[in-house]
Amino acid sequence: MSGGGNLPVGPGIWGFIAFFVLALALWFLVRNMNSRLRRMAYRDRDRAEEFAANAEVDGSRRVGADAATPADQSTAPTTPGEPDSPAERGDDPDARGEATRP
Repeated sequence: MSGGGNLPVGPGIWGFIAFFVLALALWFLVRNMNSRLRRMAYRDRDRAEEFAANAEVDGSRRVGADAATPADQSTAPTTPGEPDSPAERGDDPDARGEATRP
């Protein structure tokens, strides 16, 4: 058992360099993510403004043409004779007498 038990042991310069590289990589990743999120927010805002402008233009065109149509027509089935519920279509297992759970 030789002496020399009080030697300082630590990460050294290589530990510092590895930590610095990881911190730098994290900084670049966060910066890139922030710019992508900002770009996405601008695109969403522009799409919303464009959609609102198109809705205003379409709404002004339809005022004269659709004034006599009822408002609840959009909830009606599009084709006559189309079944409305799953039981009418035959998709409902309870209507066919099949058990859904054991």
